[in-house]
Formats: sequence, structure tokens, C-alpha cells
Amino acid sequence: MSSTMGDRVRISIFGQSHGEMIGAVIDGLPAGERIDPDALQAMMARRAPGQALTTPRSEKDAVRIVSGLVGGVTCGAPLCLMIENTDVRSADYERLRRLPRPGHADLPAHVKWNGFNDVRGGGHFSARLTAPLCAAGGILMQLYARRGIRIGAHLYEAAGVRDTPMDPMRVSEKDLDALLEAPLPVFDREAGEKMLSAVAEARREGDSRGGIVECAVLGLKCGLGEPMFGGLENLISRAVFAVPAVKGIEFGEGFGAARLRGSENNDPYRMGKDGPEPVSNHAGGILGGLSTGAPLVFRAAFKPTPSIALKQDTVDLAEMKDASLEITGRHDPCVALRAVPCVEAAAAAALADLVL
Repeated sequence: MSSTMGDRVRISIFGQSHGEMIGAVIDGLPAGERIDPDALQAMMARRAPGQALTTPRSEKDAVRIVSGLVGGVTCGAPLCLMIENTDVRSADYERLRRLPRPGHADLPAHVKWNGFNDVRGGGHFSARLTAPLCAAGGILMQLYARRGIRIGAHLYEAAGVRDTPMDPMRVSEKDLDALLEAPLPVFDREAGEKMLSAVAEARREGDSRGGIVECAVLGLKCGLGEPMFGGLENLISRAVFAVPAVKGIEFGEGFGAARLRGSENNDPYRMGKDGPEPVSNHAGGILGGLSTGAPLVFRAAFKPTPSIALKQDTVDLAEMKDASLEITGRHDPCVALRAVPCVEAAAAAALADLVL
């Protein structure tokens, strides 16, 4: 399974939703970097289950660093992060060995691995694996901060309700700090309340909703990236699609650029105090796969949670006939609500080779 990314800095994610442990290994980190365990745990708390309108599965997500540190400082050895799974209910998934869930990877995984795939909680396909992704991202973002680079995201949209978008030219660290202090990572508290209300209504109806996360990377110098397959869009897209339920991504103006004229979409230049700089940022901080010096801004679209209580059509793999399925167990009614730190972590993973 291709659960490793990176060249000079390699990040591997391991484990299954209901296995004993899940975790990540980061190989290639520079030595001499102090890691703040409290800051790492604060990152983990932002995606942890048990929050409002999320799965009631209760996991502490305490990260145990078992190698790669001496006295809290990186020593050059691979950094291994481990997280214990403590609240599993595997019996909820037993019948899914024969009844694949619509919208999940159950059926293609069953075919690929001849029925030996782990269906408990989705196995290696589960959003539970975003916990070690966030742990790896949390480590990387501490290193980036010392290099003047900051990554932050907000819930841009949920259940059709939209938050105030980031200003693509003026989004600041102060804006990102404000999101960390909010109970829901949105700029507009009223919009956030409407999001939660709409998601709660869907859950009462046995259904789910989707959403969009908007992310910004600040502090990238102009010219970071590699053509053709090593461009910033390429690397970030690959990493973001590792977050379960992501079905689309756009940078800057994104798909909206298709409806503009070149005169509207182009970002003019002017001479600033440190040299040429763009006046606007329809490009989302990337041209030709390279950073422009403006904030890097992208949005990731999340499909509605496929595990819903409503009856759905499926097949019985044991009897090879049509069947129906009503899913039980513990599931988020909108995965986008907890996806904000996951998108940040994916962006951090994508940048590791270029920044470090």
C-alpha cells in the first residue's frame, strides 16, 4: 500500500482504525530541532473525536514519540509517533464483510485484497488515520514556524452555509490565531451556528452533509517548487487527497477562473520594497507550480459522510445477490467539521521536501 510520501523527508502512515496502534514515521528531519509536546497535543485536540456533532468515539489521541528524539530534540534518527486506539467497537462492522457500504472503499478493497481487507471502522481507509497525519503535520509546522512559515485553515463551508472567505492578499497570522481561539474554526460565528444547525438537522434525519475547508500558507518565498510534477499544486493535491472524503481541490480563483477574462484573472505586478510583488492573488500564490510570494490559498471539498442511518441499496457478497443496508455505529454527520487540522497537516506534509 502506498502510504508513504516524500523524497528527502519521508512520511509514512501506518495502522488501522480498530488496530492496537496507529502512527507515523518521519525520516529525514534535520537534527537539532526541539519539539514542543504541548503544542503537538494542542494540534491533536483540534481533530479529536467527541466534540459537538462528531462521532462519540472517545480517543485521547495522546502521541507517544518512541524514537528520533534525545532530550526533546531531534537527533537525526527516524521520528516514530504512535497513538493508541482505546475505544473500538468492532462488532458494529462484522456484517460489512458481506454488505459493502455505498460511498466507502469496502467493495473495491474487497476485490483488490480478495476479501482479506480490514472492514472494522474502515481499516486503513478510515479517517482515524488522520490522527497520525495530524501528528506528523504538527511536528513539521513547529519546524516551519522557526523558518517564518505559517499554515492555517478554516471551515469555509458546511451544509451549504458559507463562512467569510480568507482575503487572498491580506490573510495574516493574526487571522489564523483567531481561528485557534474559536469553538468552531470559522471567522463568522453566526455562520458557524447556522452550519451546526444544518448538520444537526441532517443527523436527525439519518443523513449527512459535506463541506469545504480553505487553507492558507504564509511566508513562502517566491520561487519555491519544481516543474513539472513537483509543483506546489501537484504536491499539495497529492497530500490533501490522502484525507478521506476529499473529492476536489482548487487553488486561488480555482474553477471560478474559467468564467473570467484574462484581464480579470491575471495578477498585475508592482515594485515593492523587497522587489516585484503581485497586486492581487487570483493565482492563489502559485504560478507554474512555483510560489509567487503571495499567500498560498487553496480549498478542499469534502463529500457527505457516506455512513448514514438511512436504508441504502447494496449487494450481499456471500450470497451474490442484491441487498439493503442500514448502517449502525458511531459516525460524524459532517466530516468537514473536524477536517480543518487534517488539511493543514496535509499541506505541511506536502511542503516538507521543499522547505526542509
